[in-house]
Amino acid sequence: MGVCSAAQNLIFLMEEVELCFPQLNTSCWKTKRPLSHTVLIYMVLSFISLLTVTLNLLVVISISHFKQLQSPTNLLLLSLAFSDFFVGLIVLFQIMLINGCWFLGDLVCTLYFVLEYVISCTSVGIMVLISIDRYVAICDPLHYSTKVTPGRVLVCVLLCWIGSLFYVCIVMKDEFKNPGRYNSCAGECVMISRISDQITDFTVIFLIPVTVIIVLYMRVFVVAVSQARAMRSHIAAVSLERSVKVTVKKSEIKAAGTLGVVIVVFIICTCPYFCVTVTGQEALFNASSAAFVMCLFYCNSCLNPLIYAFFYPWFRKSIRLTVTLQILKPGSCDTNLLYQNLSK
Repeated sequence: MGVCSAAQNLIFLMEEVELCFPQLNTSCWKTKRPLSHTVLIYMVLSFISLLTVTLNLLVVISISHFKQLQSPTNLLLLSLAFSDFFVGLIVLFQIMLINGCWFLGDLVCTLYFVLEYVISCTSVGIMVLISIDRYVAICDPLHYSTKVTPGRVLVCVLLCWIGSLFYVCIVMKDEFKNPGRYNSCAGECVMISRISDQITDFTVIFLIPVTVIIVLYMRVFVVAVSQARAMRSHIAAVSLERSVKVTVKKSEIKAAGTLGVVIVVFIICTCPYFCVTVTGQEALFNASSAAFVMCLFYCNSCLNPLIYAFFYPWFRKSIRLTVTLQILKPGSCDTNLLYQNLSK
């Protein structure tokens, strides 16, 4: 009996080392992973988080500070950068889950899923708004300034955030009533969706918005190509006044192309995430595949500012002014960041 008791105590002590909460018998087990792998995951996630937060913060500061950049299109980019900024913060929660243990309690776990859920819905909504903005700018340029105003854009963005929060609260109402209801052990943070919720999410969050985005941008590029051909055909015969109008159209087409790149990258990076999480097929993926899908989703949020830096000279100039603290000078908000031949 003494030998058996000693063996049982030894096994219990060994188990304690691997438990998230050694003092609880109901604690979850820590994920066993080589130290080198754990350090690598920490470094990658920390780098993605830092880069995402920093770059999107620069976008937020640039558009918020410089008055010349506060066009309707850039206000949409500001909202997108704001949501991407929170994605960078969400990565920090993923770092906490590397060893399979959640130490922040069931309520914070629920709030974490709510934040991730709301940001995902809002990002998709902002992409739809960007597509609508470019559709009106290219297909109905004469009425763009009257139809798309900064005030209306802000209202649409606000409704997008409120609508996403309202939708998520309805879907997760049971989680608010009983946080951690799906946890099988102490230190776990999971959420399980019903089949009806998965179908609704797939339709509302993924299928309908992506279909709208693709249809609108197909129309945008058809019209943009026809306008570009018309401008090349008549560029030599236009008057000075007409030349100014042509320049404006060129800038609109260039903005449509840049934002088209943003949308394509968004769809490529988020399609695997939505197809896996919204349809509830996480169990079919191994750890490596799941990690790749999540990293691809998170990387999209830090790729957007890099796209702006590559295509938008005003963003590169605003970064220089921000990093060198010249934005602290009086009157810096009125700095001219746009080239004479650009309107975006």
